[in-house]
Amino acid sequence: MSQTKLKIQGGLPSFPEGPPQWPVADTALRQSVNEALSSGQWGKYDGDLTLRLQSELQTRFSARHSLLCSSGTISVELALRGAGVKSGDEVILSAYDFPGNFRCIEAIGATPVLVDVVRDGWVMDHLEVTQAISEKTSAIVVSHLHGQIAKVEKICDIAESKGIKVVEDVCQSPGASLDGKTLGSFGDVATYSFGGSKLLSAGRGGAIASDDDGIIQRAKVFAHRGNDAFPLSQIQAALLLPQLQQLDSRNLKRQAAAQKIAEAVNRLDDFIALEISEVADAQAEVGGFYKLPIMIAEDSSIDRSRFLSIIQAEGVAMDIGFRGFAKRSARRCRAIGDLSNARLAATQTMLLHHPILLADDEQVERLMGVLKRCHEFCRND
Repeated sequence: MSQTKLKIQGGLPSFPEGPPQWPVADTALRQSVNEALSSGQWGKYDGDLTLRLQSELQTRFSARHSLLCSSGTISVELALRGAGVKSGDEVILSAYDFPGNFRCIEAIGATPVLVDVVRDGWVMDHLEVTQAISEKTSAIVVSHLHGQIAKVEKICDIAESKGIKVVEDVCQSPGASLDGKTLGSFGDVATYSFGGSKLLSAGRGGAIASDDDGIIQRAKVFAHRGNDAFPLSQIQAALLLPQLQQLDSRNLKRQAAAQKIAEAVNRLDDFIALEISEVADAQAEVGGFYKLPIMIAEDSSIDRSRFLSIIQAEGVAMDIGFRGFAKRSARRCRAIGDLSNARLAATQTMLLHHPILLADDEQVERLMGVLKRCHEFCRND
């Protein structure tokens, strides 16, 4: 393999085998699924596996109650409905976020109210929240995105003082923590995704978790249509149970690799990456690195599409970030300020998919090298 020429220069790809596979097929998953098949659990509407998964989710994520569902997207809608959001209400949301969160608010008949994200970042700016609150505000959706943790404690303090519910979206960050407290346990209700690419993967699926009996009950009432309209199967539960046991160790390994990569990226002109705690200091903050973000600086001459096409040709799983909502029509939402940081995040963000963060040291070093070489090529192109 050429170590000097990129694929675009006539060399061989840095990762000719392509990105690491995800989900990872391992013995624990096969054993769990085989047990579900042999016991007959796989065909039940309700069974021991989903009940056990609920119990383990509650224990691991510090919640009294949980409700399984069919996707992370529907988990957000269930959480909003459980929190009492109704047609005509307003829900505060970051202007840079997963598109499904915007649509979940609209599905209820509520209006998204957009606030900016932090500068050179991807999570809600808590300083914008108070200005966004009106007499119609019933909830705030706080997403922890791309390994960055929102100032959720401060947002919860603001919400509590106004009688507003907080939906904490941890679909990208299960098992992450702040000051030793698991993300998802700060807000009134947390949402989780078990989609095929997620850190906890069952191909599809999701859950909500809360200490509030009323939130869970309202969500259950909405989901019940003679039976559960948004179910998670016993086979999916069988796949998730072993992964819950592996989550903490994998999160720490991902964090160690993300910290190395982010440090290398921040040494390059044009690029901005997160400041990530070392594993030795991880008790204070452990990120959930579903995606590792790299932002191209606003004044850089590097073209995002060009850079991505070059690094993807090297066998690296990297793509654009979310498009955000800053360009959405005023007929669909209300915006606070010019949302300049969210606009920048939407046009300048690149996301590295997480499986490489579990790879061996040689592959991580190889990735750091190809990032540098692609950067140099684009600067000189």
